[in-house]
Amino acid sequence: REVTYHKLLSGNPMATSTHSQRLPADERRATILAAAGPLFARDGYAATRIDEIAAAAGVTKPIVYRHFASKKALYSALLIKHRDDLPTFLDRVDPAAAPDEAIVAILERWLDYVRANRHAWVMIFRDSSGDEEIRALRADVNQRAREVLAGFISERGGAGIPPEQVQPTAELLSMGLAGMVLWWIDHAEVPKRVIVAVAARIIAAAIGGPRIPARARPAR
Repeated sequence: REVTYHKLLSGNPMATSTHSQRLPADERRATILAAAGPLFARDGYAATRIDEIAAAAGVTKPIVYRHFASKKALYSALLIKHRDDLPTFLDRVDPAAAPDEAIVAILERWLDYVRANRHAWVMIFRDSSGDEEIRALRADVNQRAREVLAGFISERGGAGIPPEQVQPTAELLSMGLAGMVLWWIDHAEVPKRVIVAVAARIIAAAIGGPRIPARARPAR
């Protein structure tokens, strides 16, 4: 699910001060979340201030607090959104697709999401600030990622992967893909097709699938 930014328009042009356009509650909430993510990724939970988020979103602090009870609630909402988005990358996979084609299709969608939501990986893997509840929520996001991968491995790996190896394989892929994404965030000049090819090769090897042929690799 793509979060979009909304242009903030001035209010009465005859007034000496400007006011942001009144938006529906859901759109305003999305605007605040979109502004907060990069700031949390840049400065971490502890160092990010609500007034900075409000300024980035083009609203006042009271407006932020109208939608989120606290900074913690705002940070948590971003993590929860990411957690809930994780299963969606498998939703449109053709059950009849060959394993190599399914892997590439999933990676294409997932990496587009990564590019649009870089903050999520930084918040989960590079920000150690926050209280016990926030740390538990980060762990919950990681657990959900493992569950999604374990389901894919069980379905696509077939008899080639013993049941007792499904969870550790999911952990290996989850942490490996997260590390690759963090590297890509730091090396944004690397084309997506390179990251897709690397990830597809590793996943295919891990689940015992065929080597990804050149025809299945994205051209761009």
